[in-house]
Amino acid sequence: MDVHKLIRELLEERDRVNEAIAKLEGLATRAPLATPRRRGRKSMSFSERAEVAERMKKYWAASRKKKKNGR
Repeated sequence: MDVHKLIRELLEERDRVNEAIAKLEGLATRAPLATPRRRGRKSMSFSERAEVAERMKKYWAASRKKKKNGR
């Protein structure tokens, strides 16, 4: 086994890897930053919840009325 040949091959491989890393780092700095996406539902304010509650009360009242008259 030629140790000098092995060392030379490892150094060449190291140089190739360093070049690839440098190119990837260059691409990463030029790439536009992605905006983070929100996960889950948007939280509602108190007034928005009150509006939804009122709307649902009317919806269910109308549904019960329709069901009662339909029988």
